[in-house]
Amino acid sequence: MGLSVLYSRARVGIEAPPVTVEVHAGVGLPSLSIVGLPELAVRESKDRVRGALANSQFEFPAGRVTINLAPADLPKEGGRFDLPIALGILGASGQIQSAPLSVHEFLGELALSGELRPIDAVLPAALAARDAGRALVLPRANAAEAALVSGLQILPADRLLDVCEHLNGLTALAVHPLDEPPPAPDNAPDLAEVRGQPQAKRALEIAAAGAHSLLLLGPPGTGKSMLAARLPGILPRLTEAEAVEVAAVHSVSQLAPAIPLHWRQRPFRSPHHTASGIALVGGGANPRPGEISLAHHGVLFLDELPEFDRRVLEVLREPLESGQIHISRAARSAEFPARFQLVGAMNPCPCGYLGDPSGRCRCTQEQVSRYRARLSGPLLDRIDLHVEVPRLPAEQLQTEAHAPAESSATVKQRVAAARSLAEARAGKPNSALEPREIERDCPLGNDGQQLMQRAMQRLALSARAYHRILKVARTIADLDHQERITPLHLGEAIGYRRLDREQAPGGMGGGVG
Repeated sequence: MGLSVLYSRARVGIEAPPVTVEVHAGVGLPSLSIVGLPELAVRESKDRVRGALANSQFEFPAGRVTINLAPADLPKEGGRFDLPIALGILGASGQIQSAPLSVHEFLGELALSGELRPIDAVLPAALAARDAGRALVLPRANAAEAALVSGLQILPADRLLDVCEHLNGLTALAVHPLDEPPPAPDNAPDLAEVRGQPQAKRALEIAAAGAHSLLLLGPPGTGKSMLAARLPGILPRLTEAEAVEVAAVHSVSQLAPAIPLHWRQRPFRSPHHTASGIALVGGGANPRPGEISLAHHGVLFLDELPEFDRRVLEVLREPLESGQIHISRAARSAEFPARFQLVGAMNPCPCGYLGDPSGRCRCTQEQVSRYRARLSGPLLDRIDLHVEVPRLPAEQLQTEAHAPAESSATVKQRVAAARSLAEARAGKPNSALEPREIERDCPLGNDGQQLMQRAMQRLALSARAYHRILKVARTIADLDHQERITPLHLGEAIGYRRLDREQAPGGMGGGVG
């Protein structure tokens, strides 16, 4: 009888804090107790472990067994601690060698037969095990996910008995190869399928080049949803570091099986307007990532934007600025990444036909104002591009149906070139520039300064809108391969603040030219 110490990992958000599993087997009446803030599934592990040991031809200690999961104030949940608890009992009772335990970390749920069942949130644990310099022993079904982490020794196993034979030096577990899955095929819808709408296509290209947020405004059936669905197809592929971040979020969201299928592909999330605040930003008693985190490094498309609950939309304001969301609950808190690209679509009025040449709209000015007031000023202020998507006449649609249109692949090349300029200059997309970086990278000449002064006065722009116009102008200049922002770039960026123009004194007539 003695003491055995080994290592595992808990799950807190997308972090995997270390857990030291201490098992003491001593004299006394037969009993088993688990301490260290275990929740129900962890407390039930003693029954799973007892059955697994018996069916693996091991003896359960006859005395008093105490299991401590340290640190004591960190909540432990799930079946991920079954394997380390079982090995700790075997080590404390002298049935396996204790020396190899210190150079491994163990994760896995046990079946009563002794087989290892897969767990969730493996990728964050794999990243942490690599940084700690230990090999990771885990169920074979989780090996492919852990193999996304370079520089990690992965030892997959099928049964508890296989792990014990490895630790006793009898039959070593085979090291799983670290093979990165091939990038997912680029099967996003092609931009060439969208007829007309040159201004909206131009705005989509600018949004992709600078990772800017975008609001599409127009009547039903004009192509707003089609345009949004084609944004991922013109975005650059994820880098390896970005892909691992996205995979880590999906790993804790029980979407791990889909990770290899979408490797290096930008996420595209499109929640329905009935989604709750928790579904959108994450939360729950045990905080889980929401849609904004599942869209990390990708696109979050909110169709029928004013139909979302206003309180739900307001929670987008913080992550749009910071790129992360902090969820606090009475028992615990978690932080998730949320650097997404927001694309919203809305009708111009409740019926959707305000300004349509057919004159179908019968909405009063009060109804239109109430409808648009569902979007708060602070939220609209954080959206870089406001673009109109008008209804096209049938003659133009028929004419352009036979005309060659620019494909997503062609636009993607220009977007990648502009992104590379921004990355070389600031190490980030233009939308993420901080105020000091804006001053450094977005200087204006005298003509540009005068144009911005007139825009600020006539459109009553906020300081935030001022900075966002400069960042959009910087992206437009990058697309033109220009080192400096010209009045032409600045004028185009100002033109994309459509809703600011409508709300300014004088409405749409208040130009800045």
